[in-house]
Amino acid sequence: MNYQDNRKLEPGRLVVATHNQGKVKELKALLQPYGMELVSSKELDLPEPEETGTTFFFNAELKAITAADLSGLPAIADDSGICVEALNGEPGVYTANWAETENGRDWTLAMGKVEDALALLGPEVSRSAYFACVLSVAWPDGHIESFEGRVDGTLVWPPRGDKGFGYDPMFVPLGYDQTFAEMEPEAKHAISHRAVAFEKLRAALL
Repeated sequence: MNYQDNRKLEPGRLVVATHNQGKVKELKALLQPYGMELVSSKELDLPEPEETGTTFFFNAELKAITAADLSGLPAIADDSGICVEALNGEPGVYTANWAETENGRDWTLAMGKVEDALALLGPEVSRSAYFACVLSVAWPDGHIESFEGRVDGTLVWPPRGDKGFGYDPMFVPLGYDQTFAEMEPEAKHAISHRAVAFEKLRAALL
């Protein structure tokens, strides 16, 4: 669903439809200059819907619609993940699933799973990958708009850096020699998949 009617996102309260503090922090950095007062689903004690979709678009829109409906406020949701060329695009929409354990998400474990899967394919395997992101904004009346971003890069091992989250420590964007987790947040925010999607959102809605 992506109904274009040139609707603008007005300054005021906006729900960030996630319990992931890394995503909340990045989206706050992007949106606060536009007069948005951001509050997360976790702060509002809103449940996270089960992500049943097989595309980033479906899951982002599901999360945004749910948060807008439950809060009565406009909501923004992000669905993003890392897609590894040699693994036929996996983990992809299941990026977070690879990190799930009985005690919560373990991203070091998840990165290890990716590396182990690549190792099984031999030393000459392509290490090309990309981060994808879809940002969806939903209003309580059901209107929704979605925007996609992507950044290409290569995977390194062992992981490097402690500034990012998720798979950031093993991803080096094309044209750079630092992983996302080695970059200062401002540098990452300028080129990330989320920033690319946000630029499209900004042009359309802000």
